[in-house]
Amino acid sequence: MTYEIATIPGDGIGPEVVDATQPLFERAAAAHGVEIEFVRYDWGSERYLTKGSMMPADGLDRLEGSDAILLGAVGHPEVPDHVTLHGLLLPIRKGFNQQVCERPAILFEGVESPLRGYESGAIDFVVFRENTEGEYSDIGGREHVGFDHEVAVQSAMFTRAGTETIVRAAFEAAQERAGHLTSITKSNAQAYSMVFWDDVVDDVASDYPNVEVESLLVDAASMDFIRRPEEFDVVVASNLFGDILTDVGAIVTGSMGLAPSGNVNVDGDYPSMFEPVHGSAPDITGKGIANPLATVLSGAMLFENLGEQAVSEALWTAVREVLASDEAPKTPDLGGSGTTTAVVEALETRL
Repeated sequence: MTYEIATIPGDGIGPEVVDATQPLFERAAAAHGVEIEFVRYDWGSERYLTKGSMMPADGLDRLEGSDAILLGAVGHPEVPDHVTLHGLLLPIRKGFNQQVCERPAILFEGVESPLRGYESGAIDFVVFRENTEGEYSDIGGREHVGFDHEVAVQSAMFTRAGTETIVRAAFEAAQERAGHLTSITKSNAQAYSMVFWDDVVDDVASDYPNVEVESLLVDAASMDFIRRPEEFDVVVASNLFGDILTDVGAIVTGSMGLAPSGNVNVDGDYPSMFEPVHGSAPDITGKGIANPLATVLSGAMLFENLGEQAVSEALWTAVREVLASDEAPKTPDLGGSGTTTAVVEALETRL
């Protein structure tokens, strides 16, 4: 069997990290008898600037037959962020019902946290972020544009099916890990959506009696991600809260360049999509110093999703060994002077 993996390098450093890591994925897969075929789609902001859309009208139809999707980055300084997001990333997440966004945060050996006193391994948690509805639902509009009485309405939508899907995925992960789940809410102020969220968590919790459940308001959670990150194991949050908190999680574990993510269709009806969290980073685009490790770890999550655990573990191990080595190159975000290419070469030697 040959897996077809759609690649969308996208914008900024996206093409740099995808192009650099694709041969690494091919080598890791081949070493374990796994055949993969990459199909490249040059969609993104450059396409928008020339053709007026981030991807073609039949973009989802062309991606649907893939076994998985690897995305580089989305975002361009000349294109408003809401255009890039709603033109590519959100249509894929919603069109393929990728309800579960999984984002690990690990303080690796050899990486220094900006938080004082944390050694390698002291921080290791994963955030499960609801990915297709909530505060990012495309419900609302603007009226009387340009007048003093202009009004904007943005509505959040929480369905029982969508909320239970992400909550149950988080409980399953907590059951396999340390048995502790933290639900992030704001039910003191949002008496409908967040109280509903709390109710679903309580309902699902009855099926997982061995999982300890903690509930935190999002403002307290933001503080505690910095004050006591070592106490978190599995975190579950709505679309907006999960988006914000995972950036905090990436920073306290050393760098946005180490943060992978998976957008998962839990039923397997559509391909899941994997991407580094770091974004397009226009300030370093073209300099050859983008950290490829978040993309490599996203690829490891991709192979795990395909059921190819050996390939996934080989990539995780290579990343851990490079980070732990004093001799291996590190990119500037980790305090080194290494290039994207040099880091990938160091990974290849360890495969």
